[in-house]
Amino acid sequence: MKTMPIGKAFTLIEPGPVVFITTNDGEKHNVMTISWTMVMDFSPRLAITTGSWNYSYNTLRNSRECAIAIPTVDLIDQVVGVGTCSGADTNKFEKFGLTPLKGKHVGAPLIKECLANIECRVVDIVEKHNIVVLDGIEAYFDDSRKERRTIHAIGDGTFVMDGDRLDRREMMRSKLHDGV
Repeated sequence: MKTMPIGKAFTLIEPGPVVFITTNDGEKHNVMTISWTMVMDFSPRLAITTGSWNYSYNTLRNSRECAIAIPTVDLIDQVVGVGTCSGADTNKFEKFGLTPLKGKHVGAPLIKECLANIECRVVDIVEKHNIVVLDGIEAYFDDSRKERRTIHAIGDGTFVMDGDRLDRREMMRSKLHDGV
């Protein structure tokens, strides 16, 4: 093995799914792209990393709610486009052809074109590390979508997508949470 720059080490473990985070400030919807996500257990507790550099952050802090929308590989250009402009001066739903849908529990919209959506409430913000802890309160999955491969950012402007699924459920049965 050879060494690599430590500043690029994050690219080795970064590839969680890229998601959209939607917010509503009481007047308008916004959406941002996030590649830093974390599942926190066999529960609906999730975390994202974001901060004041994102236009939606203050709305997220103040409203204490959002939705996570999970795009698939056919939405890669929308994912990158949303992530490279600001909601301060752009209606990203309109510009990128995304359809906001009303959820049941939060003011932030779901995104129709995505494979799945999760309505969430903010339960903690760890400002020292820019971590927003969320509790999922309702989840939606679009069974009619043919494309189901999610996108994973490497962190250097390149992406990978899900591939073949390897099933080892029986081998792992003793470690799987009930209902999974």
